[in-house]
Amino acid sequence: MKTKTTSGALENTTILTSPAWQERASEVAQGIRRRVLAHTLRNNGGYLSQACSSAEILATLYTRVMRLGPSIAPPVPRRFAGVPSSRNQDSFTGAGYNGPQTPDLDRFIFSPVHYALVLYAALIEVGRLAEEALEAFNQDGSTVELIGAEHSPGHEVTAGSLAQAISQAGGIALARKLRREKGRVWVFMSDGEFQEGQTWEALASLSFHRLGNIGVYVDANAQQCDGAITDVMTIEPLAERLRAFGAEVHETDGHDLNALAAPSNLPVTDRPLVVLARTDPCRGLPLLQERAPKLHYVRFKDQAEFDRYQHALTQLAASGEGR
Repeated sequence: MKTKTTSGALENTTILTSPAWQERASEVAQGIRRRVLAHTLRNNGGYLSQACSSAEILATLYTRVMRLGPSIAPPVPRRFAGVPSSRNQDSFTGAGYNGPQTPDLDRFIFSPVHYALVLYAALIEVGRLAEEALEAFNQDGSTVELIGAEHSPGHEVTAGSLAQAISQAGGIALARKLRREKGRVWVFMSDGEFQEGQTWEALASLSFHRLGNIGVYVDANAQQCDGAITDVMTIEPLAERLRAFGAEVHETDGHDLNALAAPSNLPVTDRPLVVLARTDPCRGLPLLQERAPKLHYVRFKDQAEFDRYQHALTQLAASGEGR
């Protein structure tokens, strides 16, 4: 199911006023998992656990939380035109897939850029990106990169090392506050980024400048590239630490659509909003649990394992029929 829009209309206006938005969001979430698993099978590799954990978060953001205009970017992405500079007038960002940047609309900053395939899948599921865009995934000269950059679909900034995006989002939010713009700035992060000192510096800055116009959704799947966060370097008690830095924190089940959406409907305060979404990195694909605690990137060990995941995809596809 694709969301249809008309010029100048908010893509999620119908969903925002419909009691059935949860059904649509659920379809999007399941579509994200299916699409990322299918891509991983075709390419013998992919960031699969990230799709399992974050599918409901991204589905809720795109179908319920964020106020975005229709995409103004080409459904099949342009090729890389060079890095931004005063001498390169052809450079561009991927922000257009999230609609025009006007004072009353929201902005979306995507931080964990290794989740790029998951974001592309989400954009396809909500009708902002063409399915054939993935044919250029990770190809030379393509903007549909394995590790997203500012020119990749749905990305507005290059996050570089994890934790840089929240700093950039803070600057955007401060500028919007000074201009008295009504639109908010939403950030998607992974919990591993809270092992970075820059994250905490950014949060201190958000609180100091009283940036209540910024909201951060955290995929707290308790995993990072070297295994479980608790084994590498714990970040708990994360909610209490965030509150100590001045954030308004809501800890939720990251697979509960209503719980994810609820904080965004609360009155805006003068504190940054953080939705700490506790998620399962094997959600919808229990077969992944066999790889624990190393879940970061999936490359199939042999044909037998490949066949088991192919069967899992068939089951996922069957569960989506009739929706």
